[in-house]
Amino acid sequence: MESTRCRKKFKKPKFMLGQSIYDDIRQRVPYYKSDWRDAWHYRILPASLNIYFANLLPELAFALDMFAKTDNSFGVNEVLLASVLGSVVFSLLSSQPLCIVGVTGPITVFNYTIYNIIHDRDTPYFPFLCWICLWSMVFHCIIALTNGVHFVKHITKFSCEVFGLYVAFIYLEKGVQVLIDQLQYGLTNTFLAITIALLFLIIGWLCNNIGNSSLFNHRVRVFLLDYGLVASIIFFSGFQHIGKMRQIDLSKLPTSKAFFPTQKRSWFIKFWKISVGDVFLAIPFAIILTILFYFDHNVSSLMAQDPSFPLKKPSGFHWDFLLLGITTGVSGILGIPAPNGLIPQAPMHTATLCVTKIEEDDEEKQDCKIKVVIDRVIEQRVSNFLQGLMTVGTMTGPLLIVLHQIPQCVLAGLFWVMGFSAIESNNITRNLFWMFGDRKVLSQGHVLNHCRSRRAVWLYTCLQLLGFGATFAITQIDKASIGFPIVILLLIPFRTYLMPRWFYKEDLELLDENVGLLAYR
Repeated sequence: MESTRCRKKFKKPKFMLGQSIYDDIRQRVPYYKSDWRDAWHYRILPASLNIYFANLLPELAFALDMFAKTDNSFGVNEVLLASVLGSVVFSLLSSQPLCIVGVTGPITVFNYTIYNIIHDRDTPYFPFLCWICLWSMVFHCIIALTNGVHFVKHITKFSCEVFGLYVAFIYLEKGVQVLIDQLQYGLTNTFLAITIALLFLIIGWLCNNIGNSSLFNHRVRVFLLDYGLVASIIFFSGFQHIGKMRQIDLSKLPTSKAFFPTQKRSWFIKFWKISVGDVFLAIPFAIILTILFYFDHNVSSLMAQDPSFPLKKPSGFHWDFLLLGITTGVSGILGIPAPNGLIPQAPMHTATLCVTKIEEDDEEKQDCKIKVVIDRVIEQRVSNFLQGLMTVGTMTGPLLIVLHQIPQCVLAGLFWVMGFSAIESNNITRNLFWMFGDRKVLSQGHVLNHCRSRRAVWLYTCLQLLGFGATFAITQIDKASIGFPIVILLLIPFRTYLMPRWFYKEDLELLDENVGLLAYR
């Protein structure tokens, strides 16, 4: 469905300091009151619950990953506080409150790679990481004030889909890593953990696919989409206590004292207790972090505003990027992972806020077809704010005890559900099925059948897989993995300047779409 959001023709950047930030605020402020009034809708509850669990549990697994790879420097409370910071700030102040902000897989890789690099130096980790965040905050502010986010107009689905596939495989990889870690507890424990993870994957996948199918009636499908994931998490967290399985002790999530850091330190990092040389050494790492957030956050925001969602309220990229810089600096001072836009949670949030309706196509009065379409999206700030408040509640003692009861294998199953769902909805997967599909079975009206050259689909998809392979491969190389944001950023000029030479214009327009220009006004 084509978006009904009001879009203006893209204007050339105004090279006046802070002009784009002013424009973002000016066009969004008139809608601020309605952002709260429009929240009186039944979709807010399932959206808040879904995004709370879809955000919380992967972050807990990321916390487990950083806990092990940074010598217990980061734990559950640090990750939860980072999520609270991102959700509260962006729900209250951002131009695009539908974009979910929290701790991502890429920032997890960045944080423990920094630890590996400076581990052999006499450099304190948290002060050094704080300076990286402070320098990155400065770079964020410079980019926002000089209207530098205008270059988001060059982001197309080519790079978005590559990055989406990369994040999906990060989820799959983390799920496998969680289960591999269970081997230290014995084969019996590992077998039960793998069984629970696979069952969670099957049930979660079924809830999602039945909810998007024609099975059962509309209300049942909506219920499965809204509460299937939440119910699966609750059920499989207690599944091991059934029958003889209760005799097997599955590994749980390590937690710490409520509202306190994992290590014995304060929430305020004494960033001045570091050498001057290390302060300037943090600059190149800050540049890499800024590149990562420039792409990651803006792509998340773009995917939350995909043209398939009939959004009507305006958004603003420069103001949001300035906010992101401020939260990055605050994160460094607090000694927590810097939050930014989440994939696939951001578009998932918008999808859960969609109000659907059933339409009957009875033009011929003979073969009446029924289809479910998106009527509108509940654009508001409350669902994001509520999931942030729920995360604050999770940091309390009683709920930390509850979290400690969730088996790690349930986190692995959730990783797989989110990873496979992201792969299934990615256009790269659609292209691969078309490339290797039986032409006699494929629909004659398939969009790829309209390409002027069939070679274009093969070349386009292979280039995307090459970009994905390069990005994923570099993250597997210990200290070199910190360079993966640069590989991601290079996809934009590659698509903008090189690829048009290899494709017919109409083929490239059919295969790709300039989502940056569509969402940008």
